[in-house]
Amino acid sequence: MISIISAAVQHIEEIRKIAFKTWPITFGKILSEAQIEYMLNMMYSQEALMRQMEDQRHCFLLGVENGRYLGYVSYELHYQDEAITKIHKIYVLPEAQGKGVGKVLLSKVEAEAMLHGDQKLALNVNKYNEAVYFYNKMGFECVGTEDIDIGSGFLMEDKIMEKKLATVE
Repeated sequence: MISIISAAVQHIEEIRKIAFKTWPITFGKILSEAQIEYMLNMMYSQEALMRQMEDQRHCFLLGVENGRYLGYVSYELHYQDEAITKIHKIYVLPEAQGKGVGKVLLSKVEAEAMLHGDQKLALNVNKYNEAVYFYNKMGFECVGTEDIDIGSGFLMEDKIMEKKLATVE
């Protein structure tokens, strides 16, 4: 059974392990090796993750089964002071994909968003990432695209996806 725990500073190395194992497989056919390395160093250095965790708006969760960390999600409630929960990161180890880890993580974020009064979930995903199909299955719709300059001549070419949350009448 997959359980969800709140991640803290002591879990940074576990998050890094999942990212560094998952990214080359997820993005190997989409991005250059140089861009993967650049983005991992930019977003997943000890310092970058520490800053994100210290930022009170960023929440990290880990999916765990039998003491093994299988995936994580990072999200922000009330993104840009709107009734939106923004999912910044969600990755599941390649060997754990298909076990429901991503679904459990997303369900937990959705529950937290609704508990805090947000009306939508939002995320960006590389437009060539096969995860687009997973997000569609989970109720997300593509609402636009954007190219984000991340420096060093690299772009993130993303689909913007949103899911409307049920509201209590």
